[in-house]
Amino acid sequence: MPKPQTPNTIITLDAAGQTLGRLASRVAMLLRGKHKVTFRPDVISGEKVIVKNVGKILVSGRKAEAKIYPHFSGYPGGLRIKTFQEKIKQDPKQVFRLAVKRMLPDNRTRKHLLKRLTIHV
Repeated sequence: MPKPQTPNTIITLDAAGQTLGRLASRVAMLLRGKHKVTFRPDVISGEKVIVKNVGKILVSGRKAEAKIYPHFSGYPGGLRIKTFQEKIKQDPKQVFRLAVKRMLPDNRTRKHLLKRLTIHV
């Protein structure tokens, strides 16, 4: 288990009017600590990040209608598909958390990094 170091600062970002992917990649970089000179992939040395106004986040082009979020229950006929518009109306926090989660490495540090992310609608 990697030992987390105490974060140096708490960074607050405003998501209103910003693009989903660009903001999510910036948050992932801050959570991992890749902006620091002392970055090590096995040590959690990033900042705590607070993101506000996630309900006002944008996507470019036709992604609002074309981007899908599939969910499969495991049963025959159990595939449920929601578009970005449906998902953002239902729970904007979940959309942003999923975008950041998919940009973090798939190892044992990911769940610890996601605990440092706070999202406000």
